[in-house]
Amino acid sequence: MKNYDTLSEALNDLQSRGYTYDFNLKPRCLECPSLKLEIHPEDFIVDETYRFEGMSSTDDNSILYGISSKNGIKGTLVDAYGVYAEHISDEMRKKLR
Repeated sequence: MKNYDTLSEALNDLQSRGYTYDFNLKPRCLECPSLKLEIHPEDFIVDETYRFEGMSSTDDNSILYGISSKNGIKGTLVDAYGVYAEHISDEMRKKLR
C-alpha cells in the first residue's frame, strides 16, 4: 500500500484508480446514495485502509477505506475513529477492521 501525507491526497489517488463512489456508514451496511444502494458486509471487500491522525486535535482523526462490492462497484468510505466513531453492528465492525 502507498503512504499518503493527507486524506485528500489519498482520496484523489483512490478516485483516479476507479474508486469513484462515496459510501456512507450505516449501522448494518454501507450506503451508496448516488446509486440508492445498500451494501451489506457479506457483499463487499475492504481493499485498502489508511489512517490519518490530526496534529492538533483528536477530532481530526479519520480512516479511509477503499472498498469493492461483489457487483463491481468501487468506492471510498471516510469515517472518524476513536471516541467519535459511529455505532455499528458487530458484522460491520469485523469487516472494517
